[in-house]
Amino acid sequence: MKPLAQFKNPGIKVLFSDIDDTMTTEGKLEARAYSAMWDLANSGVAIVPITGRPAGWCEMIARFWPVDGIVGENGALYFRYSPKTKKMKRFFAIDENTRQKNSQKLEQIKSEVLKSVPGVAVASDQFTRLFDLAIDFCEDVPPVKPDAITKIVEVFNRHGATAKVSSIHVNGWFGNYDKLSACKIFCRQELGWELEQNLDKVAFVGDSPNDEPMFAFFKHSFAVANIERFVAQLQHPPAYVTPAEGGNGFAELIDKLIAKK
Repeated sequence: MKPLAQFKNPGIKVLFSDIDDTMTTEGKLEARAYSAMWDLANSGVAIVPITGRPAGWCEMIARFWPVDGIVGENGALYFRYSPKTKKMKRFFAIDENTRQKNSQKLEQIKSEVLKSVPGVAVASDQFTRLFDLAIDFCEDVPPVKPDAITKIVEVFNRHGATAKVSSIHVNGWFGNYDKLSACKIFCRQELGWELEQNLDKVAFVGDSPNDEPMFAFFKHSFAVANIERFVAQLQHPPAYVTPAEGGNGFAELIDKLIAKK
């Protein structure tokens, strides 16, 4: 990983960004990071959060944050709000009938995880989720040991589900989608171009191992400084790392992107 200071901005037009521990600091979206988002949007660079957070959160974020859209539940959906038409476009990777069948299978997984892994809990935002099951291992519960997180993942995988570990949750789901596939669909359907053919004008920033596929794919990939604690786990680290952690590092990246303009 190179320090952020070495990045030469070719003219980034779209910033895809994780939210938890990338935009936020200790669970809060602080003033500096939120103000930086507005500064970037006002400079003409589109911001599209890519998150494991639920559909209910995405509805609010798409309406109230200075974003061009948002991908939620690890790629299961994206929402895009138009202030001009006052309409919300909602894209779902899975049809409703399949979603309901998958929800029943996730209920079985939930019961098994809670019985077999002491100290974890269903994420407090689960009631606003449509497609996945989020198991909290440190957000609203005392942090559990790494082997407990591994066991959660094993339960999901044993049932044939995909499982990804974020900085706070293990998210599991059924379906052939992820953050990267949703980014590609968003670019094609909403921006009118193929992501693979426009890597010079897009960037991604994240903070944890579940962002590794994005780090590997994006030519201009960044992480905030808290990625350092996970470097040993990464086969594909980001190209650049910010000096500061969390929202302060996110703001440093935005300052760098705006400086070019």
